[in-house]
Amino acid sequence: LGRLLEKIGQSFATNRMAFEIILVDDGSTDDTEEVARAAAKELPVSVILHQQNKGLAAALNTGLRAAVDAAAAGDIIITMDADDTHPPNIIDRLVTIVDAGFDVAIASRYQPGAEVVGVPWRRVWLTKAASYLFRLLMPIPGVRDYTCGYRAYRYQALKSTIDYYGNEFVSEPGFSCMVDVLLKMRRFKFDMAEVPFVLRYDRKVGDSKMPVGRTAWKTLTLFARRRFGGY
Repeated sequence: LGRLLEKIGQSFATNRMAFEIILVDDGSTDDTEEVARAAAKELPVSVILHQQNKGLAAALNTGLRAAVDAAAAGDIIITMDADDTHPPNIIDRLVTIVDAGFDVAIASRYQPGAEVVGVPWRRVWLTKAASYLFRLLMPIPGVRDYTCGYRAYRYQALKSTIDYYGNEFVSEPGFSCMVDVLLKMRRFKFDMAEVPFVLRYDRKVGDSKMPVGRTAWKTLTLFARRRFGGY
């Protein structure tokens, strides 16, 4: 985390954009909070604590709502993992896409120039299968990567979607919540685009928290509900 925050600070020192970091500490039992608060002495970091671990969906929901509450028209909200697998050096490209008129910019593993380093083959298989399935039966123009959480959202697009769905905006548990957020935004026909990036899973410390079999099943059931039951 400390290494990632330092890289984010360096990225914004170069592009000179105003920024704020909102970090959701989802009941961690290590020194996450201490590292974040130490970084806050040098960077605009605010920490939101979950006293107990609630999972990715709850952390995403907390972070997105806090960002929308703090943002204003013209702002861009970026979500990324805190384990240093999402390189901050493409933040400029994501912002450029949104500034060009798109509502959502996605860091994609399926665009020319993208690369995946150190990801277990089961997880690679799952994400590729999900990409194929959703592109075939629930396509979003310009989108190939439905599961990556490294994204930039135009404030107005994100806020209007949250306002529409209310408490149901992040309703899927586990890793399938990233797909569901994108599908819910799909109904409004927002303009979306992708930029390639290098997923550096070899930088991750500790084991993955994704239960591949359970995630695959939840993704399939989510697809069935959204495809045949609407939103």
